Amino acid sequence: MSDVQEVALSERERQCLRWVEEGKSSWAIGVILKVSENTVNFHLKNAMRKLETSSRTQCVVKARRLGLLE
Repeated sequence: MSDVQEVALSERERQCLRWVEEGKSSWAIGVILKVSENTVNFHLKNAMRKLETSSRTQCVVKARRLGLLE
């Protein structure tokens, strides 16, 4: 399991995760952030890889628990 210090999410990754937490789809997040759906998925996949999670929901929960979404 990753140590908190090892995990550094980019601002964009955090933004995407916060919107996932609100129940938004990748498409909707893309509209909100004015980027493509593919770009949103790219950032979410990076965050999932960094946090060693296999789903968006799992990633949000773990990021929240580690205090990365404050």
